[in-house]
Order: sequence, then C-alpha cells, then structure tokens
Amino acid sequence: MSAGGGSKAILAALGANLAIAVAKFVAFVFTGSSSMLAESVHSVADSGNQALLMLGGKRAQRRSNREHPFGYGRERYFYAFVVSVVLFTIGALFSLYEGWHKIADPHKVEAPQWAFGVLIFAIVAEGFSFRTAIKESRETKGDRSWVSFIRRAKAPELPVVLLEDLGALLGLVFALFGVTMAVVTGNGVWDGLGSLVIGILLAVIAVILAVETKSLLIGESATPEVEDKIWAALEGAPEVVKVIHMRTMHLGPEELLVAVKIAVDHDDTAGEVARGIDEAERRIRDAVPIARVIYLEPDLYRPGASTDATSGSRRSDA
Repeated sequence: MSAGGGSKAILAALGANLAIAVAKFVAFVFTGSSSMLAESVHSVADSGNQALLMLGGKRAQRRSNREHPFGYGRERYFYAFVVSVVLFTIGALFSLYEGWHKIADPHKVEAPQWAFGVLIFAIVAEGFSFRTAIKESRETKGDRSWVSFIRRAKAPELPVVLLEDLGALLGLVFALFGVTMAVVTGNGVWDGLGSLVIGILLAVIAVILAVETKSLLIGESATPEVEDKIWAALEGAPEVVKVIHMRTMHLGPEELLVAVKIAVDHDDTAGEVARGIDEAERRIRDAVPIARVIYLEPDLYRPGASTDATSGSRRSDA
C-alpha cells in the first residue's frame, strides 16, 4: 500500500484495537458493564475493519487483465465501503441493542475498578493510534481543513482510520461517564445510556463513511487543482489550439483516467497531429504523474459550438 494509504496508521490502529478489545472483554467479565461490552464489540469490529483495509490495499495491487483492463484500484474503495457497513451493523446496532437492554433491565456495575483501569488504558492506546493517523494525514492534507480532507481524499484508508479513532476516543469517554455515573448513583441505567450514546456515535460515523466511500466507489473526478494542472499542461502545448472539454475519473487513489477533446490546427497533417498528441500526453504525465490512462481526441475548434456544462467552471469558456 502506498504512503497515501496510511499503512502506519492502519497498523497502529490494528495493534491498539486488538490490545484494547482483550482488555475490555476482561473488564466486562468482572464488571458486567453494558458500556464495557459495547466498547469490546466496538474494538473487535474496528480490528476487523483495519484488516479489511489492509486486504483491500493488497488486492488493489493486482495487475490488470482482460476482464479488468483498468486494474483493481477500486478494491480499496470497495473494502472501505464494507468497513462502514461493518461499523454500522456490528458496532452501532449491537451497542444500541445492548444499551436498550440494560436500560430495560438495569444491573449494578460490579468491580468498577476494572472498568476504570481498562478505560484509562484504552484512552491512552487510542490516543496513540489517533496521533499516528493525524501525523500521516497531515502529509497529504496540506492546507485543507480536516472536514475537507475527509470529504475530498481519494485514498480512503486515512479518513476511515481517522474517523474510527475519533469515534473510539469519544466512545471511551461516554463509556467512562456512563460507568462513573452508574457507580456513583448506584443506578445501572446510566451504564445503558452510555452504551446508547456509543451506538448513536458509531451510526453517525458509519453513515459518513458510507456516503464518502460510495462516491469514490461509483467514480469521482480528480480534484479541481489536479484538473487545472492537466488543463494548463495541455494549453501550454504548442500543438494544442484549445481544450474543448475534459473528463477525469479515479480508477484508484493513485490512478487517474483522463479523457480530453483537444482542438488542433486544421492545416496539421495526420503525422503532426499524432506527434502533438504524444507530446500532450507527455506533458500531462509530467504535470500529474497519477494520470495513468489518457485518451486524447483531436478535433477542430468551432466557436459558438455547444460545450459541456458539467466539465467545471474553468471548462465552461471552451
């Protein structure tokens, strides 16, 4: 997996979640806490999710073939989408059910020192994982806000790990609050409420991940900044009179398909047009190295001809 895939962040999250899951289950056995059980299942689901992200990264590296001529880059999007489904079905729904069950039939939290000790350990471990994810994300985030980074990132792994770790930290705080209130008041309903809040939190994160990864899965264009680079590279070529319209689509996080109709001089010979197209492709790849598949269609520019309004604001003047 490439650096953009956040392999360090995934491994850090996987190691932290496996250790935390074991500790939480032990605490649940001693305390009978609903919040601890919900958090245990949450950590198990997160561990499975990191394994799915690693599997997707591995399968995406397969070479293209006759059945899949554009390769398997979108495997990473598919497995990221599966992660959102797992997070909702296993994490959120189980937590909501467990919370409802504990509120309907509350029980006193036994041996609360186990719950407090494990939750504090888990917060430290998740904090380390979250810090690693933030550090790796900053290398690709640039000047964008965190919300913009999550919405526009083409590599799904880092946004997934970031949101999972954030949800895990908030969930641990809610679990700690629920257990504390249940111990202080002697009312197990607080423990159930903590589990309910954890379930709602996981459901919100799962929906956000599902929406973003679905968009990547069905095919997203390059960012406006990348399209501007391609546009400038083409119009800077002496063989290209004008860019008529352009289409881009990510075949994977580091693989971009570019389809452009370019205007050439009406006096150019076929050989000159062919050389011009070769030079234009070279300029595109120099400007945007992830442009792996490029289709250029030569045409004559006819002022006043209809243009494609969906090509973007910069393309509307063609």
